[in-house]
Amino acid sequence: MSGSLGLGEVFFLLIALIGLAASVFWVWMIIDCATKEPAEGNDKLVWILIIVFTHWVGSLIYYFIRRPQRIAQFGA
Repeated sequence: MSGSLGLGEVFFLLIALIGLAASVFWVWMIIDCATKEPAEGNDKLVWILIIVFTHWVGSLIYYFIRRPQRIAQFGA
């Protein structure tokens, strides 16, 4: 046995790292929404549910659409 990784192992490690990064980003967006989103109406609850149930897709939507609006509107 040689000490090098085969193509299958490299592919698996790459997929595992991407999955880990997506999960960390997902948790970061849940925390960001829960702590910084203003509690006006049901917006905070709706965004948290979107992020939780759509995982990284909802996190990306929140990050690129809602988060900049919130920062521009409320400054945080």
